[in-house]
Amino acid sequence: MRKFILIISISILTYFINKNFLENEKLFILFLSEKLSLKQIEDFLTFQKKWQWVSYLTIPILLLIKTTLISSVLYAGAFFYSKASITFKQLFDAVIKAEFVFVGVGILKIIWFYFFQTNYTLEDLQYFYPLSALNIVGYKGLDAWFIYPLQVLNLFELAYWLLLAYFIGKLAFTEKDKGKPMDLGFKIVASSYGSALLLWVVVVMFFTLNYS
Repeated sequence: MRKFILIISISILTYFINKNFLENEKLFILFLSEKLSLKQIEDFLTFQKKWQWVSYLTIPILLLIKTTLISSVLYAGAFFYSKASITFKQLFDAVIKAEFVFVGVGILKIIWFYFFQTNYTLEDLQYFYPLSALNIVGYKGLDAWFIYPLQVLNLFELAYWLLLAYFIGKLAFTEKDKGKPMDLGFKIVASSYGSALLLWVVVVMFFTLNYS
């Protein structure tokens, strides 16, 4: 529970810094000026300020949903590949510990735009994902449905897989198993979380292609 509260606190803090120091009103005005009138932009900014607290409220809710779903698919994978008795609580704890990897995404984003790329647009902020394939190829001129999978293809995701494999391997490995705990853990992660992630990416690409 303490780990979960800590990761929520860090996520809210990075979100607060991002919203108040990086995404300023000038960026929104420049972004919306070609689509909306000045009055509509003012109404939008007023509405955003009024309901900004909802965004902070959704952070723990979305994180809880995400970690619960990932723990569930890992539980199914462990059921098929492990002879050990693993509880959902143990898997949830492993997921929370691995989730700290993604805290680095928000921190690196703040550091990058605050100290290095100080001249940026709202699109630069939205599409930036440190250490990802998208940062290599760039989003400009790229079809919208390619953006999300290229964001998912990043070193943080790789580190997340390896940490999950390590923690779950320790839980799932028994004396009857051959090989190493890490190998078993990676098999469970790839077959369950990997399959679910692939399906999710395909769904996002499908909806992006149809509604962009």
